[in-house]
Amino acid sequence: MANEVLLVSKETLTNMKQYYTTNLKSTTPPGSFFAAKKGGVNITAYNSGKVLFQGATSQNEAAIWQEKATLVPAKKKNSSSTSLNVPLPKGFSDWSVIGSDEVGTGSYFGPLTVVAAYVDQSQLALLKELGVRDSKEMKDSEIIRVAKDLITFLPHSLLNVMPEKYNAIQPTMTQGKMKAILHNQALGHVLEKIKPKKPDGILIDQFELPATYFKHISDQPKQIKETIYFQTKGEGHHLAVAAASIIARYAFLKGLDELTAQAGMKIPSGAGSNSDLVAAKLLKQGGTLLLGKYAKLHFANTEKAKKISGVR
Repeated sequence: MANEVLLVSKETLTNMKQYYTTNLKSTTPPGSFFAAKKGGVNITAYNSGKVLFQGATSQNEAAIWQEKATLVPAKKKNSSSTSLNVPLPKGFSDWSVIGSDEVGTGSYFGPLTVVAAYVDQSQLALLKELGVRDSKEMKDSEIIRVAKDLITFLPHSLLNVMPEKYNAIQPTMTQGKMKAILHNQALGHVLEKIKPKKPDGILIDQFELPATYFKHISDQPKQIKETIYFQTKGEGHHLAVAAASIIARYAFLKGLDELTAQAGMKIPSGAGSNSDLVAAKLLKQGGTLLLGKYAKLHFANTEKAKKISGVR
């Protein structure tokens, strides 16, 4: 059985229990905070903060919460291909690096955005001066300002998959595979842009085990594999990932703004109750066909919105 495990905060555990209110099981295992079943996926959340997703589409369900969580690997034998956060080489933060990150995986509305960006070691001081750091510590207004500077001089690749295209692709592959393919493509684009120069290394903000990542891209015509490292919270390990994250967040926000203008109503980020209400309004206006232009339809919000709107 496929499974995913996330580690979340107490606050997120509470939010998750509320999110799965209509899917809660009447009995729960010892030490658990709640247990639920949504479709073919069993969700068990423990007081420790670990949340286990089991079922054929567990990866898609876990993806809803990945931006607020840490991926926990299943127990496997020790090897660099199966463990999280294999130590980076000494002095890595001072290397010339291509970093890549994604935004939008846990948001019901808006695009899935992947960005890869190359930062030469000679640019590190400039990036610090511009205020490049972990985008989660930055307000949207600051992200927009810094991103507008970065895109003028950093070699980068921005891949923005808007909801309509996302929904066309999603039934044929998991979100994890989709992200891996996008990262691989973005890295390839940046390597082409900086030729004949080569980076000292490539750092991907880790969203799954390296072995799984490489399995996902194994059917791609061009596979970027040399000098690739994976780290969770990659922004803290090299400014190239932080820069990629900032540009990606900027593009994601622009995507939401575009959708807001098209819809004539505020299209929110995230996957909370407000998203359910906005989705219900869109369903009443044009059914699932219209909603699919704005939202990732496989999220649980779609069924909740149908219940609110009465539209099936």
